Amino acid sequence: MADPRSFDVLDQPVTALAAALRDGRVTAPALVEAHIARLDAINPLVNALTARRFDAARAEAQAAQAALEAGEAKPLTGIPCTIKEFFGVTGMPWTGGLVRRRDVTAPEDATAVARLRAAGAIVLATTNAPEGGLWMETYNDLYGRTSNPWDLRRTPGGSSGGEGAVVAAGGSAFGLGSDVGGSIRIPAAFCGTFGHKPSALTVPNTGHFPPSEAGTDAFLCAGPLTRSADDLALLMEILAGPDGRSGALHGFTRATPRDDLRGVRVIAMETNGRVSVRKSLRGAVRASAEALVARGATLDDRPLPGLARGLEIWTAMLSDGASSHYDEILTGGGDLPVLRELLKLPFGRSQHTFAALALTAADQLTRPMSGSMERFVAEGRALQAALDDALGNDGVLLHPPYSRPAPRHRDSWRTATDAQYTAIFNVMGSPVTIAPVGFDPRRLPLAVQVVGARGQDALTIEVARHLEQSMGGWTRAEPARR
Repeated sequence: MADPRSFDVLDQPVTALAAALRDGRVTAPALVEAHIARLDAINPLVNALTARRFDAARAEAQAAQAALEAGEAKPLTGIPCTIKEFFGVTGMPWTGGLVRRRDVTAPEDATAVARLRAAGAIVLATTNAPEGGLWMETYNDLYGRTSNPWDLRRTPGGSSGGEGAVVAAGGSAFGLGSDVGGSIRIPAAFCGTFGHKPSALTVPNTGHFPPSEAGTDAFLCAGPLTRSADDLALLMEILAGPDGRSGALHGFTRATPRDDLRGVRVIAMETNGRVSVRKSLRGAVRASAEALVARGATLDDRPLPGLARGLEIWTAMLSDGASSHYDEILTGGGDLPVLRELLKLPFGRSQHTFAALALTAADQLTRPMSGSMERFVAEGRALQAALDDALGNDGVLLHPPYSRPAPRHRDSWRTATDAQYTAIFNVMGSPVTIAPVGFDPRRLPLAVQVVGARGQDALTIEVARHLEQSMGGWTRAEPARR
């Protein structure tokens, strides 16, 4: 049996690894062992793992190999993966990055995790996220700070930052993240992986912490981070569909691969008309549009001015749907005295990070304004209809995922509200695929958002596949100190 490293398994997408497992070029134990070795090598640098299950994974790899040899392979049999710690994995820590939950373990797999494992995937570890989510710096007082494998001085994004770092560096064949304002897409963009935020109510949120509510279930989306666009389609087929326990309603059917993009319209917006975007990312949108036109797509120059109100619309629609507040997530149900906790912070006596306290303060300050936000909710609903109408079943929007490539640690505060570039599409319910499209002069990943009308997930992934072919796609990061 060939050693898996001769096949460069750390550079192969899931589809290629599954084929190699089925035809015997690679064994499941060797594949899992190669990824465990990679995690052991990179984690001291990026600090992305929160808990390991290597021994269990090795045992599952032996069972997977027996199934392969018996001709009983499932779509993901023997494929190693990692899971954002916000999803329940039976018996594993399930803290949400909160000190108060340090002793909590998941009683069962989240629906998304259960579906991946039922398809044969082998979970190697869980990965880091910010305290309670909602921030692009992945750090908390339980597991520390995660770094971007392309530059350890920089953030991998958040809140699925651990997944972004691990998948970018080849530590797992794919990862599972979640996204309520950009938490799959920002890490994918900052770290140079593919990522997909599904259409609203496509993948169940059952077993996710923090939990979604009836009014916000459509805004929180679970989805994959991968090495290729084809892997996104494969994983979405496995993840999508109702589970009878959440609001998820929709399935997913992958598109038949197209030789060209004739009949596809592309709206390319280099900015949202409000927040300036670095030249490198504007160029990435422009170059991506040109690549799609070269493959047969046509440009559509219709404007979408409503995107300029992205921050207000996201805040208003999220608040309108929520019955609980951010401090209740952090405390388990009570109010959080922010000023007192901020005074305790320099002395190491607070159980909360500065980011969590700042976000709580912002939430508390906006509560009295809920009545005045009604107009932004109305604007959001109008924008949702306009976006679906503009894109239809044959159009995509190319848009920056953020205002700049990955910031340095602790520098995200300067552009904190620029996450509106991703957040607006959560409350729109739109499917969005992140496609890596190259690097800036500092060797930081560049990416674009490919946005579709609600339900057009297969189209955004197919367009990302064409961008992968034209622009090069994912490249494995080699973490090193500069």
